[in-house]
This record gives sequence, C-alpha cells and structure tokens, in this order.
Amino acid sequence: MRGIYVETVIAVPLAVVWEATQDPADHCRWDARFGRIEPVAGTAPAEFRYTTAVLPGVAIGGFGIHAGQRDRPDGSRTSALRFGSTDRRSLIAAGRGYWRYVPGPGGVRFLTGYAYTPRWGLPGRLADLAFRPLFGWATAWSFDRLRLRLERGVPPERALRNAWRQVTLRAAVLASVAALGAGWALVALTSLVLLVLPPGRDTPAARRCLRRPPDRLAARAPSLLETL
Repeated sequence: MRGIYVETVIAVPLAVVWEATQDPADHCRWDARFGRIEPVAGTAPAEFRYTTAVLPGVAIGGFGIHAGQRDRPDGSRTSALRFGSTDRRSLIAAGRGYWRYVPGPGGVRFLTGYAYTPRWGLPGRLADLAFRPLFGWATAWSFDRLRLRLERGVPPERALRNAWRQVTLRAAVLASVAALGAGWALVALTSLVLLVLPPGRDTPAARRCLRRPPDRLAARAPSLLETL
C-alpha cells in the first residue's frame, strides 16, 4: 500500500494536542475527512464507527479500532489505527495508520502516516489516482485547521468559513478579470498569482504542512500498530 504522510508543528504543550485529537467528538470538528465518529462502548482496544459525507445527501460508513501509547521513553506519544468499510460505495476497503506526537523546542511535531487498499479492482485503482492526492490534501488542511485552533484560538467552524470566504473572493477576482475582456495571458497570470498568494493567518492551508517524512523516525510505523 502506498502511504500518505502529513506533518505540522503546533506551538502548545503535548498534552493539549493529545487531548484535542483523542476525543472522537472533538476530532470531527477539525478533521475534514470525518463527518461523525461514534465510539463502541466496552471495547478494548477502542472500537468506533464513522460516517463521511462524500456528496450532498450521500454518507458512507466505516469502522475502526485504535489504541494510544502514552509517555514513551523519548517523551513522545503514539496513537495507532486500523480502519475499513464494508460499504461497497466506499473506495477505501481497509487501511491502517498512526499519529505521532514528538515534543521539541518549537512545539509538538504532530504527524501522521497512513495507507489503504482501494476496492473496485482496476477502476478503483484508477479512481485512486485522483482521490489519493485529495485525501492527502484534506489531511494536511485539517492538520492546519487544528493548529489554528490550538495556537490562535480559531474555532474549526470559523476556520472553515474563512476558507470559503477566501475561495469566493479569489474566484470573484478571477471572474472580474475575465469579464473585463482581458486576454488569456492576463487571465492565466491572475490565476497563478491567486494560487501562490499566501492564505490569511486565520485561514487553514494544506501548504503549511510537510507532505514527505523528513527523517526515518517519522516514516517508520510504530510497533503499536502491529498489536491491533
């Protein structure tokens, strides 16, 4: 399975990041990949069920099992996960991944690595060529939304509104340039400028996150994952 990697640094204590990411209800507020997460009571390791809206009025369900490991000898923490879906509409058949929390002088390196197997045979593998980058982008965007919440106190709901406002404003600028009868070169230049223009301080952006592991520790799956 080809994996997805995302990393950010959050300038708050490790315990704060851990608490914000281990609560299922809170998790759904900042992570765009999940619409709802419901823990299954009385299970150990902890099991849960989730739903994700893929289109308006279309929700796909799945299941998972996770375990957290606190107070490792190096001061870091790890959370491991296995997940999947029996819904034939789901591109993802099964997968696994982990979160690492590594304290450092600039804050907590919060990183994830995960991989999944697509279903639907060859059509699924072809569809995954488009969806896998989208999953990676959504993960990075969500990590930055979490960072804004913990560092700057921006509620996830307001961060989403900020993002939509930015997209709307930039689309309006591009439409105005095109409506003025500008040549294709000016329209293309405007598009490029709008793409590289930095987002607002309180607007989440996937570009702020690392998308490749910077060291061997980050890339290596934790042994905790093998116990699930």
